[in-house]
Amino acid sequence: MNLAVVGTGYVGLVTGTCFAETGNHVICVDIDEAKVARLRKGEIPIFEPGLELLFERNTRQGRLEFTTDLAYAVNHAEIIFLALPTPPGEDGSADLSYILGVAGQLSRLIQHYTVVVDKSTVPVGTSEKVHNLLAEHLSADLFDVVSNPEFLREGVAVEDFMKPDRVVVGTNSERATKVMRQLFEPFVRQGNPIIFMDERSAEMTKYAANAYLATRITFMNEIANLCERLGANVDKVRMGMGSDSRIGKRFLFPGVGYGGSCFPKDVQALAKTAGDFAYDFQILNSVMAVNDRQRLVLAEKIKANLGADLNGKTVAVWGLAFKPNTDDIREAPALYIIDELLAAGATVKAFDPEAMENVQRLYGNRIQFAQDQYDALADADALAIVTEWSVFRTPDFATVKRLMKHPRIFDGRNLYDLDFMREQGFYYASIGREVMKGRD
Repeated sequence: MNLAVVGTGYVGLVTGTCFAETGNHVICVDIDEAKVARLRKGEIPIFEPGLELLFERNTRQGRLEFTTDLAYAVNHAEIIFLALPTPPGEDGSADLSYILGVAGQLSRLIQHYTVVVDKSTVPVGTSEKVHNLLAEHLSADLFDVVSNPEFLREGVAVEDFMKPDRVVVGTNSERATKVMRQLFEPFVRQGNPIIFMDERSAEMTKYAANAYLATRITFMNEIANLCERLGANVDKVRMGMGSDSRIGKRFLFPGVGYGGSCFPKDVQALAKTAGDFAYDFQILNSVMAVNDRQRLVLAEKIKANLGADLNGKTVAVWGLAFKPNTDDIREAPALYIIDELLAAGATVKAFDPEAMENVQRLYGNRIQFAQDQYDALADADALAIVTEWSVFRTPDFATVKRLMKHPRIFDGRNLYDLDFMREQGFYYASIGREVMKGRD
């Protein structure tokens, strides 16, 4: 099939590349001329495992191309995916200006029957707004508007797209249903469902899924904080809970709060939508408040140990991305922790396998950037582990202890065994577990 993907951000680039991999011809559109030029040269602006191979193959074989010319892409497309940003406004609502702006342009460009797909995460009712804009200049037989929310996890997005748990499609049009079924059937050959529903329910499904996952994470963070006060071990609690088939094991790991491009924005937007309809979504309001507090837990532990005034102290930070296997730092807990440490006067020396360039654009020379994880430790008074990259899971602890001024580790991801850290002689504070006092 001939597809256009408008927007070459994270979702748009993964979507376009993966559709091309199954034999479709995909034209990706972006207004950023410099970005399009880079993509045409084979330069991928994001880090996502597995994407580079598919990108190279499909551009080389002519199935994936990039342009700034929306009219060119529309003229060749049977389906147009809108993968545009929906950043939160000051009041928490999703900004639809990019999507509605493109919809207005499409209303003057579409000349044959086209399915216009909202791929971005959008508030309930957005498909109707897009439909109304298109209808201003197009007859009803020339288009359908479909909601097709994405459920991509950064770090495994290619796998999620190629082998989805489910595909959700919101449409009441039989014609659009046939087109979307044909497009997605190659991705669900193992029997996972394509779930068709109305547009509003599809839009709600995305928000409900993300809000629920954020709630699970936040609940476990609250349990962890209580475990510390009661002398319980949250890891044991997590395993006891996760073995219950009604609960399951996933998204029960405590830590320093959720971040990224989806959970913070989507929880906020759903709570704002509820408020707009005079509904007090109390759980989501609590989730946001707890997450704001949880982001600072590790910094508070460091200050409780080293003192509120961190002038003259050096804190090494392992991990800057909001999660491993990505360079995405949007709403990353590490940024909140670093800000708190800097405000207390600390010198911060950070390392991340992929995200340092993005962080450097934010902080400049306000923090130091290490060549590798061990370089960050030289003469450090404390180590804060914020992102659970695999390379941090089994470090050379003898080298860690030798390089640090004081062997103090504050682990925001519970990477290490408590008994082992006691034997190694570290001061080791984690989330929801006993503090190993170590030997300074």
